[in-house]
Amino acid sequence: MEDHEIIALYWVRSEEAILRTAEKYGAYCARIIRRVLGDGRDAEECLSDTWLGAWNAMPPQRPIRFPPFLGRIARNTALDRYDYNCARRRGSGFDAVLEELADCVGGTPLEEDFDFRRLGEAISDFLNGVSPAVRLVFLRRYWYCDSVAEIAAGAGFSQSKVKSMLHRTRQGLREYLRKEGYDL
Repeated sequence: MEDHEIIALYWVRSEEAILRTAEKYGAYCARIIRRVLGDGRDAEECLSDTWLGAWNAMPPQRPIRFPPFLGRIARNTALDRYDYNCARRRGSGFDAVLEELADCVGGTPLEEDFDFRRLGEAISDFLNGVSPAVRLVFLRRYWYCDSVAEIAAGAGFSQSKVKSMLHRTRQGLREYLRKEGYDL
């Protein structure tokens, strides 16, 4: 079933929409959730919450690109669960990803009012200025939480090249954010 047909099912409030979404995008969303949380019951619950989030968002939203729309819901659901479980669970792999980015986005802007939307826009602007290969590696590591080995295998690079690309990109992002007024 095509994405626009699945979205139309949400708009007429047909429960078949959830079934079709789970069939087509269940593995994709589950992978995003597992990267943040690791395996376990929480991942299954987050996947169910993702379908509920999609159900609640449509209408009024009509996504233009359905997979990133679902991926965002899945990731945000998993991050909420991660925050809840953070004190008692370690080792999902997400801790390492957060530590790598801490130097780039761990500070606050010069203004007192921290605006996460503005920070997100600044990071997007920075990524729009890098090569597609660098952007792909960065997003696979810090959005999808892929391991360096997985990125290297998928992109056809050596692991050392991926590590150096990530290091240089983080340095560039740090400099860019400082110019944008973030005190890092």
